[in-house]
Amino acid sequence: RALRSAFNRRNRLPSMEACVVKENDSWFPRRIQDLDHLGKTVLEAGEQLTADHPGFTDQTYRLRRGKIAEAARRYKHGQPVERIEYTPEENDTWNAVYGRLSQLWPTHACRQLNDALPLLERHCGYGTRGIPQLDDVSEFLQKQTGWRIKPVAGLLTPREFLQSLAFRVFHSTQYIRHHTKPFYTPEPDVCHELLGHVAMLVDSDFADFSQEIGLAALGATDEDIAKLAHVYWFTVEFGLCKENAALKAYGAGLLSSIGELQWCIDGDKESCKLPTYLPFDPNVAAVHFYSTTDIQPTYFVADSFQDMLDKIKAWVRTLQRPFKIKYDAASHSVEVIGDVDPSTMHVASPNEWTQGCC
Repeated sequence: RALRSAFNRRNRLPSMEACVVKENDSWFPRRIQDLDHLGKTVLEAGEQLTADHPGFTDQTYRLRRGKIAEAARRYKHGQPVERIEYTPEENDTWNAVYGRLSQLWPTHACRQLNDALPLLERHCGYGTRGIPQLDDVSEFLQKQTGWRIKPVAGLLTPREFLQSLAFRVFHSTQYIRHHTKPFYTPEPDVCHELLGHVAMLVDSDFADFSQEIGLAALGATDEDIAKLAHVYWFTVEFGLCKENAALKAYGAGLLSSIGELQWCIDGDKESCKLPTYLPFDPNVAAVHFYSTTDIQPTYFVADSFQDMLDKIKAWVRTLQRPFKIKYDAASHSVEVIGDVDPSTMHVASPNEWTQGCC
């Protein structure tokens, strides 16, 4: 429930007043280096905790998070991700989460997740040996699927977060939930990022799907960003897929949550209640209601990641953007095909963006 509230804040649109476009100003990132302009201001970050956070009154924990957040702010493209010397307490928290989830993944998670975990344990330090370092994980991902990890100080705006996916970059926090409640967090933390998102990006089909959402976000209108955020929610965060006629979880919000991972597959055994399952259709997912205060009542089920990719490509062509984007993997840049018309876009410059998002 807490993670859903945080994801909702991640997917919250900035106000129209905050995204006023200057004449002839239609900036969006064209190169991977441009992502250094993003994330200067985040929705929530570091030591600035909400009152429902278990660490709200723990000054030592707040200062620790602030220090880790500052390390993320110093990062620039091309640099190694700063290594964090995690405390025994922080490592114990990770170990507790990993140990409990590892009992559920074989029966509840998709094949791609279970195939990725042994590789991540062998090459990146996953397991119950403490928190892996983002730099090690990023280096491994680049070799596997061309994705990399960029540290972030807190929650980004939806536009910034989604746009980064276009360049096969995933923004990840490095701080961890409070040790007093290892199975609860009111926000995405390093457990959610590495166990939910990053593990799935080892799979090439899923990696391509995630990038397709990012490419669609470049220069998109606010209305289409909202639709893309909904699609992202029902797939990358809370998606299910079919596997030998059985349902399996692939969404990061499910793979990193003990309670919802059980609910989405098993339902509530005491009441014999099950969620509603719908076939994945981006047209429906883009406008479908989702809960931010309770477990999801509805999940979209994909036949396969390739089928999901084909559907998202077809759906993206129906969006309002008056130009096409072509990604060049060698230079990690995009080519804009067609005219960029600022009058159709609600996209601010980097400086306006980071100052105006709420």
